[in-house]
Amino acid sequence: MGLFDDLSRFLENRLEEFLRNNPHLELEALLEQLREQEEDTLKLIADLKLQEKRSQEEILSTAQEIQRWHIRVQKAKNANREDLASAAGEREAALLREGNQKWGHMQGLKERINQSQELLQKIQQRRQEVQAKAAAAQAVRDKAQTQQRFETSGWSNKTSSYSSGFDDLEEKFRSWETQDELEQMKRNLGKK
Repeated sequence: MGLFDDLSRFLENRLEEFLRNNPHLELEALLEQLREQEEDTLKLIADLKLQEKRSQEEILSTAQEIQRWHIRVQKAKNANREDLASAAGEREAALLREGNQKWGHMQGLKERINQSQELLQKIQQRRQEVQAKAAAAQAVRDKAQTQQRFETSGWSNKTSSYSSGFDDLEEKFRSWETQDELEQMKRNLGKK
């Protein structure tokens, strides 16, 4: 496991170094994450609103049932049928309790919708801030590239003869550095 841990640490360090050297990529990754959070929150809000609509329909249906049983209680009392009036009253009371539970559930859904909408606003605000930072970073990069092109335009013809040699040198250094890091990891593993 030590080799895998070392390799994992090595890769994490390289990734962190890469992101430090390319902060615009970190901003892009953050933007993508915020886009996904915004999309997930929008889906959650839509789902909660659908649940709220169903809950309202259930409450309306229960209210109609309560009204129907209330009328039956009155009819039974007017006809001196206390046995039916009592049973109908119990049914009406059970429906009232059920309606109250459904009302409480719907209120909970409304609260979750409000919280989700507040979260959505915060995500959208954060995304705008990150987009502004990304645009500013891009402007700085563009300006630096333009400045670099301007400064090196006179040198381009003179360095072209060295370009293939430079690429070979770059490749040799990369190979040597990679080999050196692997040897260092092997030595570290041998010490354990």
